[in-house]
Amino acid sequence: MKKPARPSRPRSSSAKTTPPGPLFFNREIAWIDFNRRVLALARNPAIPLLERVRFLTIVSSNLDEFYEIRVAGLIGQVESGVTEKTPDGRTPRATLDAVVEAARALVKDQYRCWSEHLVPALRREKIFLKSREQLTRADLARLEPVFERDILPVLTPLAVDDSHPFPQLMNKGLYILVLLGDAEGDADATPRLAIVPVPRILPRVWKVDAGDSRESGSFTFLGYIIKSFVGHLFPGESVLGAWAFRITRNSDLYIDEDEGGNLLKKIEEEIRNLRKGDPVRLEISSGAPAEVVESLLRYLGLDAEHVFRVDGPVNLLRLDALLDLLRRPDLGYKPFTPAAHEHLFAPEHIFEHIAEADRLLHHPYDSFNPVSDFIRQAANDPRVFAIKQTLYRTAADSPIVEALREAALNGKQVTVLVELKARFDELNNISRAKRLEEAGVHVVYGLVGLKTHCKCCLIVRREADGLRRYAHLGTGNYNHRTAKVYTDLSLLTADPDITGEVADLFNLLTGSARKPRFSHLLVAPFNLHAGILERIRRETANALAGKPAYIVAKVNALIDVEVINALYAASRAGVRIDLIVRGVCALVPGKPGLSDNIRVRSILGRYLEHSRIFLFRNADGEPDLLAGSADWMTRNFVRRIECVFPVRDPAARNRIVNEILSTLLADNRGAWELLPDGTYRPVPRDEASRRHPLCAQEKFMRLATKAATVALRRMDEPGPGAAHGKPTENPLP
Repeated sequence: MKKPARPSRPRSSSAKTTPPGPLFFNREIAWIDFNRRVLALARNPAIPLLERVRFLTIVSSNLDEFYEIRVAGLIGQVESGVTEKTPDGRTPRATLDAVVEAARALVKDQYRCWSEHLVPALRREKIFLKSREQLTRADLARLEPVFERDILPVLTPLAVDDSHPFPQLMNKGLYILVLLGDAEGDADATPRLAIVPVPRILPRVWKVDAGDSRESGSFTFLGYIIKSFVGHLFPGESVLGAWAFRITRNSDLYIDEDEGGNLLKKIEEEIRNLRKGDPVRLEISSGAPAEVVESLLRYLGLDAEHVFRVDGPVNLLRLDALLDLLRRPDLGYKPFTPAAHEHLFAPEHIFEHIAEADRLLHHPYDSFNPVSDFIRQAANDPRVFAIKQTLYRTAADSPIVEALREAALNGKQVTVLVELKARFDELNNISRAKRLEEAGVHVVYGLVGLKTHCKCCLIVRREADGLRRYAHLGTGNYNHRTAKVYTDLSLLTADPDITGEVADLFNLLTGSARKPRFSHLLVAPFNLHAGILERIRRETANALAGKPAYIVAKVNALIDVEVINALYAASRAGVRIDLIVRGVCALVPGKPGLSDNIRVRSILGRYLEHSRIFLFRNADGEPDLLAGSADWMTRNFVRRIECVFPVRDPAARNRIVNEILSTLLADNRGAWELLPDGTYRPVPRDEASRRHPLCAQEKFMRLATKAATVALRRMDEPGPGAAHGKPTENPLP
């Protein structure tokens, strides 16, 4: 595999002293830094305008989850008096202070991006987003009958006084806080508060001007309309002011599985309780008077440090409603059609093609249809006896769920492990589990204390020479919708070594084997952590012995201390290490005497980088090439069922090493480089890279389109992977 040139660094394995400065970056601050990189996409004029708006909504969605889970946890630790320090040396109190400061700066920059970059850019395209102050008399005259007809009937004002207890506010619901005075203008009358819940059933963005054009025009937010006419809800009262707000609550699901009982019922009950979770953040319009905000905080029992005053629409996530209203394909990414695999065009022959050779799919560049076809064909194939499947996150209209139901109705033995604790998908997964059980599927919920995160499907089929197993192993979920926007790998295989151990994995999940043994798969929490550490240490030993040593890892997050320390030791021994970490990275790269030989990059773009790939040079044998469901986080190693699998087929190995990893490591347009001080910068571009700019995701789309064209001409030619080139004998440097 060709790697971008970089200066060679001296080995420093003899160094004994610890270099000055931090050895680990803070996980929470690194998460905010990741979202700053997403925000940079929203500011990037080279990206289509409506996609920039979408990136802005993604930052808001991410920040919501961050507060619901991570910040809520920090607040709980502080209130409980926890003083244990994180690997970067911070107490929970110090971490919380740093997080609040960083989050406040991020939100400020979000709204600056909206008002100073996106709103003017939309205006140039004749798309006008009007604030409450920008609505003209003519606009209000046009909107008032709309308000009275379509909005007012579903609003319910809630008084806040001695005879009306403070209402229970929904997590992330939008509300209008109203300050009321005496209609007669009595200066001595005490102003009163009222709250108007904004029903989620109402659209969040409304057309202001006449006509039904979806290409241009004036729009405004529902909150601004309600504030403009909120007096209609309080006849005989004087409205002194009205401000939009919402609260975020602790949404971390706590289930004590050791107590016994029905897990499904426990989760349903706990989700109901989450509606009453402790508030952890208040977002409110910037114009709200201090005394009004203080009153609201007293009712909520929330500290002032968690108030975010925003200068613009509360909850920028709701800008997605604008994207739904507009029909401007010229302002979005050009449509891309995923390629169909040349050997998987015909679903009726899918088992024959998998039996010939392993088939690798690189989503979303390769279509997800063969994965759905794999299960759908099994459901209707009379020679298939059994199907076993894990489900973590699936779409509401999942063809895979329907295929599993159909298989059970066809009399096949179908076992599905549904992970009920997939965060924010708990109720969806409960609903799907019940639907599967109604069709006769044997549904199980995994092992006590462990979240089942692996992505596996096993099919048992009778063939001429007896029963044969087929498996799908992936890095992403069985979700045909996210497969269009997440980059993931799928491996379809009939390799008996692999499928035999996938069968053992399912026996573990359904039968709770105490001491499972895996020789080919790395399965958490049993042998995955040790297997990764063993491979890093092998590269370390090879470097010390003067042999070639090289590691490439692509993950979503890297925070496990043992793995980081092993990588530091490898770097000091002279191992060259390339890490592609999309999100949180606690490892400090490029630190003299510690991580001189480690480079960390983060790639962001049109698609969410989600695949996990691991490459170890292994100078004394075949290079180790692995992929799977696990990030390098402690939770993935010890609190989840994860599956990392070897890629053994020559064509598949060639494609991953010489096409996928090589391209990702050469990206000079969508890649960011992590510096020793914890900041990120776009990967520097020299004269050569300026002449030949490379965006990995764009290249993969071009390759997929070319492969599909070639495959159409060569469908009759033998040899897997023909559309992606012949395997090379020595793919590593």
